[in-house]
Amino acid sequence: MSRRLVVLDVVGLTPRLLAHMPRLRAVAEQGFSAELGTVLPAVTCSAQATLLTGEPPAGHGIVGNGWYFRDLGEVLLWRQHHALVGGEKVWQAARRVEPGYTVANVCWWYAMGADVNWTVTPRPIYYADGRKEPDCWTDPPELHDTLTDALGTFPLFTYWGPGAGLPSSRWICQAAERILADQAPDLTLVYVPHLDYDLQRFGPSSPRAAAAAAELDAVLAPLLDAARAADATVVALSEYGITDVSRPVDVNRLLRAEGLLRVYTQDGMEYLDPWTSRAFAVADHQIAHVYVKDPADVAAVAKLCAGLPGVAEVLDAEGKAAAGLDHERAGELVLVAEPDSWFTYYYWLDDDRAPDFARNVEIHRKPGYDPAELFFDPAGPGAAKRRAGVALARKKLGMRYLMSVVGLDAGARAVRGSHGRLPADPADGPVLLCSDPSAARDSFAATEVKALLLDLAGLVPATAPTGAEPAAGAVPTAAAGGTPTGSAAGGPSSAPSGPPGTGERR
Repeated sequence: MSRRLVVLDVVGLTPRLLAHMPRLRAVAEQGFSAELGTVLPAVTCSAQATLLTGEPPAGHGIVGNGWYFRDLGEVLLWRQHHALVGGEKVWQAARRVEPGYTVANVCWWYAMGADVNWTVTPRPIYYADGRKEPDCWTDPPELHDTLTDALGTFPLFTYWGPGAGLPSSRWICQAAERILADQAPDLTLVYVPHLDYDLQRFGPSSPRAAAAAAELDAVLAPLLDAARAADATVVALSEYGITDVSRPVDVNRLLRAEGLLRVYTQDGMEYLDPWTSRAFAVADHQIAHVYVKDPADVAAVAKLCAGLPGVAEVLDAEGKAAAGLDHERAGELVLVAEPDSWFTYYYWLDDDRAPDFARNVEIHRKPGYDPAELFFDPAGPGAAKRRAGVALARKKLGMRYLMSVVGLDAGARAVRGSHGRLPADPADGPVLLCSDPSAARDSFAATEVKALLLDLAGLVPATAPTGAEPAAGAVPTAAAGGTPTGSAAGGPSSAPSGPPGTGERR
């Protein structure tokens, strides 16, 4: 019989922030704490995939929070289908030892279609008239009403956007508590995003960062108590640390000025044209994938990007291989920002020609990540809030509306925290806490977390069989059994070695 685990992904948690989190710190006092290596790029989707598969991005294929889908000709971020993630997942390895091993995923990414027993993930309602309302997706479907009847509607607008804050993390933790009590999964995965917000808005050195850590500690306390009552081992970890930044870097504007990036215009608005561009970047915090159509242009584009202020390194094929990022989804080049810098997705040269989605919270339409969405337009926050009020009134009347509250360059200049590089100082990097002292070590690579979880559960499988991933939706249960197969268990035993992303110039 396996030992029960609760794994908390406390986004942005670092050793520095633990000073303000006594309840979470008690997990380590009971067991141990360790430095946790991360992967390049140190962003949510890539790091989570590595934690669950034991493979670097080159193995599982999640090269960022999004990428250019060459087969579709589209830049897509924040997809949710689990089939995008390659490699054998930790629960699939566990089921080779204990076929009835049960799993709950509470808001970790790539949740939809995963072969787990209980799933909760944010999923808005997109009405035909353009309205967007908060909601979540669950499997089994009846779990939706169980949770929303008890906890209320998932608070989507505190999960991301100018209003992002504590209510979303509180709802997620309470949902996890309920699933833990009602279903008693063998493994419960919980994604807790609260630290991501104010650390990006104000920076990790700000008083607001310490306050956010203390607020989150209080929200985590009941879930930690529930885990202890369930006799579960608690593992709390983070994907990355957030560091202070002050310089947005407009790589796409450079590529456009050099005639490499092209746009097309509709109704006076400019849209990125990936089909005819010779080169363009998909910006993702402190990493940018640069897609270059003609191999003959790669060297020239690399030289151009290397000269852009704020770019620390330009990884070519050899550099990507050294960083564990050589996957077909990656750009021909990967840029890493200087420690004080991050990459915007902006490609227009005149704000009057920016697409209307640029001033909205539109994570699925923007061809890159936009932390300016965390602010009401800093150039005029009062006016932005008034526009939001008018938009909400139109929404309540059933009228179409645009929530145009996001700043452009002013929003980018306001950002004070970012991530994506490998940390130069372990105090600014991820950390792993565990309530079981038996597995204590000073440090773990992200690629070793899968093996750690199996060890803590008392389920160490033999070498994984080769073969196809299990079909989506094929969920083994104690009654049905089943033995999913996948790639080799555990993957590489350590994080990629070498200098990329550590603070040296690339």
